[in-house]
Amino acid sequence: MTPVLTDRTPKQFKFSVEKSRPIVVNFQGGAVTSDAGLSLIAEIDRKLQITSKFAQCFQDYRKPNRIDHSLLSLIRQRIYGLVMGYEDLNDHEELRHDQMFAIALGNRIGVENEPATLAGKSTLNRLEHCPEDLEQGADSRYHKIRHSSEAIESLFVKIFLESYAKEPRQIILDLDVTDDLVHGNQEQVFFNTYYGGYCYAPLYIFCGKHLLAAKLRPSNVDPAFGALSELQRVIKQIRQQWNNVEILVPIKTVHTKIL
Repeated sequence: MTPVLTDRTPKQFKFSVEKSRPIVVNFQGGAVTSDAGLSLIAEIDRKLQITSKFAQCFQDYRKPNRIDHSLLSLIRQRIYGLVMGYEDLNDHEELRHDQMFAIALGNRIGVENEPATLAGKSTLNRLEHCPEDLEQGADSRYHKIRHSSEAIESLFVKIFLESYAKEPRQIILDLDVTDDLVHGNQEQVFFNTYYGGYCYAPLYIFCGKHLLAAKLRPSNVDPAFGALSELQRVIKQIRQQWNNVEILVPIKTVHTKIL
C-alpha cells in the first residue's frame, strides 16, 4: 500500500553506506512515462509516412481558423494509442496530457504546471464515429470529418507493394478469421459457439507479415463469407503493378494458383 504523502513525509532520504558514496532518494525525478517506446514508433512512422498516407483517406471540412488539432494529429494520436495498447477513447482523457504522446505528435511540451494538451475523447470520437446515414461534410454541424472506405482498403495493398524494391517471383495470400470479443450491446453481435463468446468475426488477408485486408463481419456468418470479393479486390490491385508475379492462395493444405 502506497503511503499518503503529507507535509510530515520526508521529501528526501539518505542511506549511510560505509566506504561508499552516499545514496540519496527523493521524489524530484520529474515527469515519468511508461510509454518511452512510442518515440521509436513515431520515428518509424515518420520515415515510412504511414499515418501521413492514411490521413489522405479522409476529408476535413472544418474551418482552419477554428481547429486546435489537425486531422493528421488526430489520426496519429489515435493510432499511436492503439499501438501502445490504449484501445478505448476514454484513455485519451489522461493521454492528452502525456508528454511522451506530445513529443511523438511533434507538439511542444508545455511549461511547468501547463502540460501540453492533445485531443480529448470527444474530439477523437468525431473522427472515429461518423455514421454514414447522418449528414456529413461542410453542411454537418458535428460530423465534419469523413473517410473513404475504398481509399483506406486500397492503402493496405499500396503499402505492401511499396515495401518491395522489385516485383517478386511468387507471393502467397493467406486468409484468416479470428474473434473480436465485445462487452456490450454492439450492433450485429452474436454468440459464437466456436469462440465461446459474443464477438465479431473479422476476415483478414495476409502476405507474410503484411496485412492486405481487414473486413469486420458479424460472427453468425460462414467463415468464407465475403472472402472471394476481398480476394478479387486485392489481386486486382496487385496485378495493376505486378503483371508477372505468381499468386498462390492456400485452400486447406493445398496452394492454388490464381491466374
